[in-house]
Amino acid sequence: MCGVVGIYSNKDISKELYYSLYSIQHRGQESCGIAVVDGDNIKYKKDMGLVGDVFKEDELSNLSGTMGIGHVRYSTAGGSHMANCQPLVGSCRKRKLALAHNGNLVNANYLRDMLEEDGYMFQANSDTEVILYILARYYKGDIVESLKLTMDYIKGAYSLVIMGEDSLVGVRDPHGFRPLMLGKKGDEYIFASESCAIDILGGEVIRDVEPGEIIVIKDGNMKSYHYAENYKPLKKSCIFEHIYFARNDATIDNVNVYDFRVKCGEILAKDENIKADIVVPVPDSGWAGAIGYSNASGLKVSEGLVKNRYVGRTFIKPTQEEREIAVKIKLNPLASVVKGKSVVLVDDSVVRGTTSKQIVQSLREAGATEIHLRITSPPVAYSCYYGIDTPNRSKLIASSNNLEEMNKYIGCDSIKFLDIDGMIDATENKATFCKACFDGDYPVKKIDKEELLSC
Repeated sequence: MCGVVGIYSNKDISKELYYSLYSIQHRGQESCGIAVVDGDNIKYKKDMGLVGDVFKEDELSNLSGTMGIGHVRYSTAGGSHMANCQPLVGSCRKRKLALAHNGNLVNANYLRDMLEEDGYMFQANSDTEVILYILARYYKGDIVESLKLTMDYIKGAYSLVIMGEDSLVGVRDPHGFRPLMLGKKGDEYIFASESCAIDILGGEVIRDVEPGEIIVIKDGNMKSYHYAENYKPLKKSCIFEHIYFARNDATIDNVNVYDFRVKCGEILAKDENIKADIVVPVPDSGWAGAIGYSNASGLKVSEGLVKNRYVGRTFIKPTQEEREIAVKIKLNPLASVVKGKSVVLVDDSVVRGTTSKQIVQSLREAGATEIHLRITSPPVAYSCYYGIDTPNRSKLIASSNNLEEMNKYIGCDSIKFLDIDGMIDATENKATFCKACFDGDYPVKKIDKEELLSC
């Protein structure tokens, strides 16, 4: 999971790129980068670390330009190291290109083999470099036609912002797995993974980029193209964006994230027969669901866990050891609130189960008499191949444990998940979603080598 932005303007936009990236820092905290067009040249800087640490005032002044793209990353395909930082910048047929990518390809390894057999040398091990090389292979000056050919090859999830010397392009894969918004501020055009990156600049969200759509901004004008003639979008946007990744203030594919999370909590509270004293959210993404649960149950919401605001999102730490340490630093129980109380603990999801186990243990130690864990999404039982860091199914607690076993491992008094039907009801059926991590129904299957070579 990553975040991308792109801005086309008639004035210097280096600080606007910086502010936009800052607003989507929650989508990736391992590395970040900015690339801008300056005349016939593309200047860029990227490094490991947070946006505020990587870019200082003097460095932004060296990245002046009227068109640029930016990226924040947490690794899914490829490791967490400098070589995989984005944007990627290259040259093809004397034309320079920069590319930033959010998502995961399901056939990246086979495409890499094919390209290496053709003599391409890879500097990194991310699937983004595969996309750049496929694009370069077919790029002869017409970015739209070369992108259509590229999209014939690459399979899986990708939202792209691409910058040439005179144009800015936004692309969303034919299923629309990952979000990409189009916004406008005066004569400026803005692409962003979430609406907050547009809002912070004082821009207006125009719409979501459609699945399979290619939008080109050139000479101050916008043109829209589709992946194929008579193409009908196969929309399968990722439901986990709404459950966890996106900010509360995001609206993706016409579904408001905050309203969705509140509704999930309300649905989860129906038909409950437990006796509890308070509802305690797991900050931050559990708050909206806890409010919904409180609305429906009549139980008071209390801040029983205090969050250290200087710690990032624990789910997107690159290793399990880092995630466990981060949880200890990040959340501390408020003993005066939970001591002697029966607590309904509301969180957005359980993936590996280790975070929930640590939180429940800390609440016990703080004096909570009962802890009833309520999860505002279904059990994550299947791997995601489209950009969520759950590729190894053996590490998912729900893949091999029933509710009783999960309850015992986590150490709570009871556990309940929202079911898939309730989750979809909470969206009010405003979009068609990929929910493969819950039901194993993959919209794009992994492709074998023989099938790839027949493309």
